[in-house]
Amino acid sequence: MLYYLFQYLEEQFKLTGASVFQFITFRAAIAFVLSLLISMVFGKRIINFLRKQQVGESVRDLGLEGQVEKAGTPTMGGIIIIMATLIPVLLLSKLENVYIIILLITTVWMGLIGFTDDYIKVFKKDKGGLKGRFKVIGQVGLGIIVGSMLYFHPDVTIKEQLPVVQQIVQEDGKIQVFGDAHKSTKTTIPFLKDNELDYAKALSFLGDNYKAYGWIVFIFVVVFLITAISNGANLTDGIDGLAAGTSAIMVITLAVFAWVSGNIIFADYLDVMYIPMSGEMTVFILAFAGALIGFLWYNTYPAQVFMGDTGSLTIGGIIAVIAIAIRKELLLPILAGVFVVENLSVMIQVGYFKYTKKKFGEGRRVFKMAPLHHHYQKLKYHESKIVTRFWIVGILLAVLTIVTLKLR
Repeated sequence: MLYYLFQYLEEQFKLTGASVFQFITFRAAIAFVLSLLISMVFGKRIINFLRKQQVGESVRDLGLEGQVEKAGTPTMGGIIIIMATLIPVLLLSKLENVYIIILLITTVWMGLIGFTDDYIKVFKKDKGGLKGRFKVIGQVGLGIIVGSMLYFHPDVTIKEQLPVVQQIVQEDGKIQVFGDAHKSTKTTIPFLKDNELDYAKALSFLGDNYKAYGWIVFIFVVVFLITAISNGANLTDGIDGLAAGTSAIMVITLAVFAWVSGNIIFADYLDVMYIPMSGEMTVFILAFAGALIGFLWYNTYPAQVFMGDTGSLTIGGIIAVIAIAIRKELLLPILAGVFVVENLSVMIQVGYFKYTKKKFGEGRRVFKMAPLHHHYQKLKYHESKIVTRFWIVGILLAVLTIVTLKLR
């Protein structure tokens, strides 16, 4: 809203300095600082409110050091992250931008699913929370909405072959650059020189008109990634500061890609897919990053609040949607490697246990406990050390992800 206010002041009154709000980098920086302050200042009040409402975590005794002591710690702290993200975005972003609309829908949608799950656990005293099938239905529903908007909305396009451009000098003397903006189901493949993959080609067996059905594959990929990454974030949220810290690293990395993808000069220089209007997502992403870092103020060991599914499902959904929107979703196995490994550790543990139980009559385990961070807790590593080392791994993966811009 401030964006539109200062735009009006500049157009009507030529207010000195008002034009600075036209710059994405300025608004993104302000959004980051504002979200950080909101989460830190109002976070304490929300925690106190949750404590008064007796919104405490119910902890099962799994034999992990320090786990029982966490019982009663306020949960549903994801409300802090959501609030600290939405307020700066509503104030500072272009609200008509389709990518901002998609991210707002994602935040509210996943937040409601997570909130419902936490509400059932805390107030209904049902430790199982929201039934798994309803979570999946919600994730699939969001995937269909996001995939449909990204494919069918007229403002979602890409431009290829940027050196072949047409320049038009407008009346105000500014040069506007045009290329061939068009709909596409292409995405970026890391580490390859000819690094584009067209999802529609999976249907090439249908004949010459196969591209008309490319949206089917695209939406399927969107649904899969949103479900996988949101569940990965949910599994990672097991010890103090782990999910919020690793997510902040991923989100800041995605901010770099979003800004580059939305800037025709840098997109051309780095030879990445130019996506018109996607740069506006930088405002949302940095607001989200500030909210995560501010939340860490209260969530690092010993945690004063847990994010609950309200936060973890929202975080995973947002990360997946951002990566898909800037066509960098195939980098998620690297960038979100912590989420992927946590997911895989559970799948391996469950799969191997069932296999050995069927074959030998007794289930065996690969890890002492899954997800993976609990395995290290069983090995008597202190959780703050586990979290710090996971953060370091997350930083290394983020650097590798950024390196892929030129490593082909």
